[in-house]
Amino acid sequence: MLVSGASRGIGRAIALAFAEIGDRVAVHYSSSRDDGEETLRGLPGEGHVLVSGNIGSPDAVAGIVDAAIEGLGAIDVLVNNAAVNIAHPVADTDYAEWQRTWRETMDVNVFGTANMSYCVARHMIAKGIEGRIVNIGSRGAFRGEPEYAGYGASKAAVHALGQSLAVELAPHGIAVASVAPGFVATERVAHRVTDDVRAQSPFGRVATPAEIASAVRYLASPEATWTSGSVLNVNGASYLH
Repeated sequence: MLVSGASRGIGRAIALAFAEIGDRVAVHYSSSRDDGEETLRGLPGEGHVLVSGNIGSPDAVAGIVDAAIEGLGAIDVLVNNAAVNIAHPVADTDYAEWQRTWRETMDVNVFGTANMSYCVARHMIAKGIEGRIVNIGSRGAFRGEPEYAGYGASKAAVHALGQSLAVELAPHGIAVASVAPGFVATERVAHRVTDDVRAQSPFGRVATPAEIASAVRYLASPEATWTSGSVLNVNGASYLH
């Protein structure tokens, strides 16, 4: 299986969750090889591989998938986790920066996810693999993301992409689903996890990466085939819809 953005945080937890049940994992990183190697070292079992590349580049995506197939022999599960989340409040962002932020966000979060899904789905179809694609979306696609509008919009697109692919790929035996986390205790958002954020959930806390990984592992399992096309909320009842 291939996990994009697996060098830390949610992606690292997902890689570990699958390795713990005996899967061989292609650990993808974009810029920090040290973090990618740390994830790789922490995985139980053997046969895991490290792959790298910029998810925002179509050519790089094809290379990432090819390297993962070469290292593992085949891909039966893809987890689209890699994403960027860049603040761009309207009142404080000039027009040029607004444009740059939206382009980068869409290139990685939407086009990167779409291109990874395309390349892996084509591989699965060619090999007759009844595989799984799981996308990491966001509560922000429904609740809104003030100052991070591009992120919220991109995750709404990821949810819609997953549902379209679920319908298209089902005849090939490929199931596609998404998870929509709320805040998760990762390094990337640690500065934003305040008491007010914790209070959004009646549990009084935010999620752990392992809790998101558990949901992903379920959606990728044979038992979850009939959840294809779904968006699973994993937000501790912090947003209901």
